[in-house]
Amino acid sequence: MNLTELTITSIREGLRTKQFSASELATEALRFADAENPKTNALLMTSPERALAAARRVDDAIARGEELGALAGVPVAVKDVIVTKDLRTTCGSKLLEHYIPPYNATAVDRLEAAGGVIIGKANCDEFAMGSSNENSAYGPVRNPVDPQRVPGGSSGGSAASVAQGTSVVALGSDTGGSVRQPASFCGVVGVTPTYGRVSRYGLVAFASSLDHIGPFARNVRDAATLLQIIAGKDLADSTSAPAPVPDYTALLDGNVKGMRIGLPKEYFKGLASETGDLIAAGADKLRRLGCEITEISMPHTEYAIAAYYIIATAEASSNLARYDGVRYTTRSANSDTLSNMYRNTRGEGFGAECKRRIMLGTYVLSAGYYDAYYLKAQRVRSLITRDFTQAFERVDAIIAPVSPFPAFRLGEKTSDPLEMYLSDIYTITGSLAGIPCMSVPCGNTAAGLPVGMQILTRHFDEPGMFRLAHAFEQG
Repeated sequence: MNLTELTITSIREGLRTKQFSASELATEALRFADAENPKTNALLMTSPERALAAARRVDDAIARGEELGALAGVPVAVKDVIVTKDLRTTCGSKLLEHYIPPYNATAVDRLEAAGGVIIGKANCDEFAMGSSNENSAYGPVRNPVDPQRVPGGSSGGSAASVAQGTSVVALGSDTGGSVRQPASFCGVVGVTPTYGRVSRYGLVAFASSLDHIGPFARNVRDAATLLQIIAGKDLADSTSAPAPVPDYTALLDGNVKGMRIGLPKEYFKGLASETGDLIAAGADKLRRLGCEITEISMPHTEYAIAAYYIIATAEASSNLARYDGVRYTTRSANSDTLSNMYRNTRGEGFGAECKRRIMLGTYVLSAGYYDAYYLKAQRVRSLITRDFTQAFERVDAIIAPVSPFPAFRLGEKTSDPLEMYLSDIYTITGSLAGIPCMSVPCGNTAAGLPVGMQILTRHFDEPGMFRLAHAFEQG
């Protein structure tokens, strides 16, 4: 079996025709991960006992003649900000180096109930804060396409794992582009669903009004399958939506003729020429498939970066206050008073990017600055959301770049945080509006670096998004 080419569909067929058992697949996947992962550092740990136990349950179900779950036997990587019962969850931070959760995230429960086999936990920027996966306390992730380049962040480990073959599908999280940008850089499919479409229960919070759990896969059908499994209302998360979950894969009929596609002119400013050329070629391909391409305007796009980095850091400063050394974090040993213990634990445990965002967030929420910064940013967020609402009165979907450029070299942007933040300029708007968006591969640059095309649709129109992406992929 070639682990780099397996899909959910091919695994199901292999199990049905007895080409391999789930246990054989899990054993080979673990062996492959042990051999290949050192090249990328995509996985922080593997979970052989858990994986082999899950695989045996699938084999036992086959022996009993039972109907298999949609993910039966499929090797899955889970980003290390999503908690897994009895399996270490570090969030890429020294603060949680020894944290073993007593429960699963709802998304994890659902993928294991469907027969998914968790191979390991994927590396990520510390507490999901970063755009390059260079902020992990356990070392950066390397892009499997070019190990001298970043895989994107913060879900770089999940994207790299799927691209490398150490998992077939993966779960990541997205706050401002952390699924779509790594998917684009690594040449895989990445989906950020509508806010509330997937339960956040068990997702360690960065910015609660922006955080999503989303799937990575090698093709659109697999991404749609994984989203369908993890989506739906969850009583443990009051922000999860009660909207019914349609059968996404049944709607992948390839029929996009007459679909109205918007090209926002603001998204093509400052775009690297090779990236712009590939997105333009993608638009031409959709036109040949029968779509109507229209230029649209999203006038408040230029304010997105500023609004996002006020809102996200404000929420982060609040959420990360719980890591104080009292409960589940690694505690500093160099403390003689309670206040010193707080100060030293956080000072020694948080990395530079987390400290930067906590300080920014604390500042914008402080007395005298709340109205000037945080409240104004929330008003801008409303204007950006209105831009999308008005655009979707004219078009059915929007296509845009994911990033201004392809994967950059390790260390290239670490000395300039603002330049790093600007790499998310095209993904942040969809996050602020809470709409579904995804990255689908649309070609490679002359240097062989993948580029993703972003597809955005109105709230809960994942079916339209997947239909368009699948037609593009197959066309």
